[in-house]
Amino acid sequence: MSLPVSEHRSTELEGPKEQPKSPNLKSTVKSFLSHLTPLHHAFLLVVILSQVILVLYVTRNHKLSPSSESPAQPSPEFQAVDKCDSRRIYVYDLPSMFNYELKNNVCNQTNYCDRYSNDDFGPAAKELAGIVPESILPAWYWTNVYSGDVLYHGRMLNYKCRTLEPEFATAFYIPFYAGLAVEVEHHWRLEMFIKSVQEDKWWKRSNGSDHFIMLARTTWDFRRSREDDGWGSSVLSVPEILEHVVHLSVERNMWDDLEVAVPYPTVFHPRSESDIVEWQSFVRSQQRNHLFTFLGGPREFIENGLRGVLQKQCLDELIACHQVDCYGNNCGVDGTKAIMAAFLDSDFCLQEGDTFSKHAIVECMLAGSIPVFFSPETAYWQYELFMPIDPESYSIFIHHDDVRNGTDIKRVLAGYGREEVERMREKVIEYMPRFLYAKSSQGLEETRDAFDIAIEGVLSKYKAHMERGRIGNWSEI
Repeated sequence: MSLPVSEHRSTELEGPKEQPKSPNLKSTVKSFLSHLTPLHHAFLLVVILSQVILVLYVTRNHKLSPSSESPAQPSPEFQAVDKCDSRRIYVYDLPSMFNYELKNNVCNQTNYCDRYSNDDFGPAAKELAGIVPESILPAWYWTNVYSGDVLYHGRMLNYKCRTLEPEFATAFYIPFYAGLAVEVEHHWRLEMFIKSVQEDKWWKRSNGSDHFIMLARTTWDFRRSREDDGWGSSVLSVPEILEHVVHLSVERNMWDDLEVAVPYPTVFHPRSESDIVEWQSFVRSQQRNHLFTFLGGPREFIENGLRGVLQKQCLDELIACHQVDCYGNNCGVDGTKAIMAAFLDSDFCLQEGDTFSKHAIVECMLAGSIPVFFSPETAYWQYELFMPIDPESYSIFIHHDDVRNGTDIKRVLAGYGREEVERMREKVIEYMPRFLYAKSSQGLEETRDAFDIAIEGVLSKYKAHMERGRIGNWSEI
């Protein structure tokens, strides 16, 4: 579209119009200068030179006007997204009697002085030489399976979104080593802990509903009656202390919406993503000579117990089944070379223990062996945050009643084709980083490990709490 043409303007081109004559500029200037005295000439020269100098100074030392510049850009600090928004966590600085002294007492009272060596990961697993690749052997430790409270504390102190100002915190972490308090002098220490927490300003503000704690053991170890003097802790039985607090444990009470199950610490603590990639490749390339592994021995006092039935089936199929007999704790608390070798040599591993979860679940999957569960209360209802959503994509389920009634484990497992077995194994390998705890106190650069996922789960629970005015169920988040 063109602009409209004026009715009074000719559409033909016009030549330049004659301009009125004006006095000659050169003669005018010459006439002006002829009337100036020498003194006036000098003064005029100084004025002209000063104006030239001023113009040069301004153009060299000042920026162009805004109209001549490109639009102003925001500073980088405002351009960057605040990755810690709604993720800041305040770590309580508790008296050492609630954490570090408890760790020291383990050595003094139990003679397990190497339990927290090597930055709390335990003794180097040199015995695994020849089982794991030499290049990543330094990342393997005999980590105590109940050391989660100590390990989580170390990671929280270096958490990327940790804040030293509680007024800006989304959540509050309580570094009380309740798991260690179970082992040594727990009664009086628990009472003092309760009193200390109840007097805290930030606790009173929310009644603890934005606080969380790592308990490190199974939930049942903390549900002893307050009046019971037997082994265990009553920290979860005292309504005035953890009634509104989210608590992490290696096995949760499925009827407690505030409890989050996290994986047991394994023997592998990758130093970098390359350690994980190398181990995944190694696991993927293993030649497996047994169909399945059974870890453990029977419990003689349980008539027709599942463990005994599984062991009998394994002994009847020694070519297909690799049994590692840990009856009487022969395998040791921290695992052995024989266990890892057995898992690496088997397609499947039978998961049956004294509780719903056991550390052998993660050790089995760490070796790329496919877990076989006999109760849905195990990984399916325990580790939802860490395992694939579809249980059939990475595991086999055989109901324990079916096993007691004669179901043949070997026949069931042998019914899976090689392609299907490898597909499930690949899913196990894919999810491997999610149940590992990195060696570095700052975690891995790009990959989320079990700690990262656990903390994200806690923060998601608080987000649901804020949106609904309560702590929601995991299935609703």
